[in-house]
Amino acid sequence: MGAIAVIGAGPTGTCLVERILANAPELLGHTVLDLHVVDPHPHGPGAVRQAERLDLLWAESAAADITLYTDGSVRCEGPIRPGPSLAEWLGCDPGHFAPRPALSRYLSDVFERAVRAAPGNVRVHVHREEATGLAELPGRQRVELAGGRWLEADAVILAQGRQGVLPTPEEDAQLAFAVRHNLLYLPTGHPADLSLDELPAGRPVLMRGAGLAFFDLMVLLTTGRGGRFTRSQDGEPVYRPSGAEPLLHVGSRRGVPFHARTGYRLAGPTPGPPRFLTPGALPAETAELRELIAKELAYAYYRELFTAHPSRTRLEPAAFLDAFAAAAWGGRQMRALVTKAVPRFADRLHLDRLERPLRGMRFGDSAGLQRWMHGYLAADLERRADAAYSADLAMIHGLFAVHDALPEAARDPWFQRLSGFLAGGPPGPRLAELRALARAGVVTFLGADLRIEQEERAGAWRATSPTVPGSVEARALVEARLPAPSVDRSTDPLIAGLYARGEIRDASGLPDVWPADGRLLGQDGVPHPRRFAMGRWAVSGFARPHADAPLLRHADMLARTVLAQTAAAGRRAAA
Repeated sequence: MGAIAVIGAGPTGTCLVERILANAPELLGHTVLDLHVVDPHPHGPGAVRQAERLDLLWAESAAADITLYTDGSVRCEGPIRPGPSLAEWLGCDPGHFAPRPALSRYLSDVFERAVRAAPGNVRVHVHREEATGLAELPGRQRVELAGGRWLEADAVILAQGRQGVLPTPEEDAQLAFAVRHNLLYLPTGHPADLSLDELPAGRPVLMRGAGLAFFDLMVLLTTGRGGRFTRSQDGEPVYRPSGAEPLLHVGSRRGVPFHARTGYRLAGPTPGPPRFLTPGALPAETAELRELIAKELAYAYYRELFTAHPSRTRLEPAAFLDAFAAAAWGGRQMRALVTKAVPRFADRLHLDRLERPLRGMRFGDSAGLQRWMHGYLAADLERRADAAYSADLAMIHGLFAVHDALPEAARDPWFQRLSGFLAGGPPGPRLAELRALARAGVVTFLGADLRIEQEERAGAWRATSPTVPGSVEARALVEARLPAPSVDRSTDPLIAGLYARGEIRDASGLPDVWPADGRLLGQDGVPHPRRFAMGRWAVSGFARPHADAPLLRHADMLARTVLAQTAAAGRRAAA
């Protein structure tokens, strides 16, 4: 008899449970297994996507791009167990962005379906409690639960996904300033978990951040307070305020929101593994690594442009791509090649301008910036809905390929920010709503390189940007960003305890693991024989169908590793 404990039953933990149960008949033989699944939140949705969240918030991806089931594209040793995507399960349009409660019901169904299909020699035990500690026993692990009980297991897999974190020193300083002056400060957190009721109607609120967290907050503070959208004669959304909305002043490092999600599929083939970046030949210098990443993305972009839209190019695809591969990134030879082969300026990839569109721009007043932002948002919506620009989507697939193949690249903050900006943005309709809110005067853009200072005399925060002259003062400040993962500031008692004892170490905010098999690494760099974690895949979200999803491949590998180890231990005990 053996036992495995999975800590966390959100999307990542559910994926692991499904893979363990799918692989059990092959690897367990007749060994009896107790599979313990520990999470105080609903099993399937987990903490962040609970069904109690408002219908106003949507899933982050289109319904056709969400699954936790394997299909024929997944390169894994375990059995393929197909299942419906969210779109198929709902019976909705593939491009539909489902409300969060619908996503929660889907995830619950995935979990329940996996448990119902468990083989007869696997007993699944669901524990609606928090795991608070992990301790050594002779040949086993003890998982301590919040209620005072504990479980024993041969192996433990950490799959908690995103966890709560303590405030940063900067957030502590802002909280102290807010207390001194009776201001309102909301540090980083998951938007649906924040207390927004105290944000005043009709008063300025500074919003630092323009990614997905901002869009959720935007919804909760507008339509969530009784506002509504109607349609103009040309089909554009028009916002009708309720009068209960705060006045949102939005700024960030870039000064523009994340790009909208694309509303089409690739015309050409999906980019394969990285061509210029290989695990055995990574440059030691960060600058060189970033240049090669940029070249990978540009190669994926131009490959799609030349193969899917040849009428807009002047060279044969093979000739261009060979010459591009041979040229140094950003050098004179590459620039001349692109100018000669891609006649339209709009078809050329300018990654630096794409990444920082407001860099070097200055406006005479805020009104000028607002006009520019309206045009920028309109152009982004048009381009992300037009398959004629499918090279943009190919570049995003190139991002995914780099992230999958190179853990070193995925840990680079520059690469993380670029990935979120280009590929992790809101649905197109949300960006259209943002434009409508700006036209209604509910949202005002502050510009790039936002700086927020504490004004002790005024008892308020002051926001400035080099993009425009002047400043905005407010008595409320919201960090409109998700908290960065952190092992040393985690509020998860199990993670915090392991870190305090030196039994795990930090890897870009996540528990570090041995890449070959997912074993947890202690601060001495030694892998633990019975403790595992999903590592960076624990915050991967979902898998895309028919895309050889890394989340599914990694979960299958980890499930097989732990099952084989547990079965071997059971056979030794029986002997």
